Amino acid sequence: MTETRPLAAAAAMLGAMLIIGFIDNFVVVIAERHGLWQFQFLRTVLTIPMVVAMALLGVGVLRPVSWRAVAARSLFLSAAMMLYFGSLAFMPIEEAVAGLFTSPIWVMIISVLFLGERVGPIRIGAALAGFVGVILVLRPDAGALSPGVLVPVLAGFLYANGAIATRRWCGNESSVSLLAGNFLAMGLWAGLGLLAMTVFPQVAVSGPEGFLARGWVAPDATFWFWTFVQALGSVAGVWLIVRAYQLGEASFSASFEYSLLVFVAVWAWILRGETLDLYAAVGIGVIVTSGAVIAIRGR
Repeated sequence: MTETRPLAAAAAMLGAMLIIGFIDNFVVVIAERHGLWQFQFLRTVLTIPMVVAMALLGVGVLRPVSWRAVAARSLFLSAAMMLYFGSLAFMPIEEAVAGLFTSPIWVMIISVLFLGERVGPIRIGAALAGFVGVILVLRPDAGALSPGVLVPVLAGFLYANGAIATRRWCGNESSVSLLAGNFLAMGLWAGLGLLAMTVFPQVAVSGPEGFLARGWVAPDATFWFWTFVQALGSVAGVWLIVRAYQLGEASFSASFEYSLLVFVAVWAWILRGETLDLYAAVGIGVIVTSGAVIAIRGR
């Protein structure tokens, strides 16, 4: 039985969201001239040596305990992230993030209905309140809903399955082996995408709107710099996420992913001077309060 340490899990997840909230503010810079598939493929090229270095330094081992479990988990998570990033090509990021952030609700539903996990009404209510807080922060335009909105929701469902797999199937796996599996799977998807763009080239519009349809473009210095920042931040952030799900129940750890919205807003204010309106400020308060309640009830 894997030891459960809720406070350590919460700290790991909050640290991950702090890092990811920073690096995600610069994805739009990469998307200005380059494509999703090239970005993810070259990010994998940069991340794998970092993960190998972690193994050589004794942080963990590369060889999985169960190749099948790590492969299944990597498939869920990598598919989720590719769908999420892909959705940015045809919908506002606010709607895409709102869809992805259905994952904690999916975790709780799957845990209760199919895994027999007992979750008290207070924690359920706190998680639902956190989701309401996300909606208050993002406020996706209900009048512009289309079938495409289901893409990031599907990403949230797949991400939830990956989160549960981390706890249920990979509790004894090294964080380094899980990192390697995740980034290799992302690189595989990206390689297939680049191949498809080569065999079936698309006409990509200029700017971030062409992110999904753009094939290989000669990398410039800006691309390499921000892709390296993404690689370094992703290794640190995903490692902390893995640790969070190994240390705490999936439904507990997933709830702290709501804090990404807080950190994204804070970094946007620091980096670009963007400010929050009243609805967003109230939403962040709801998110923080729900996380505190879940942390207390999860002890």
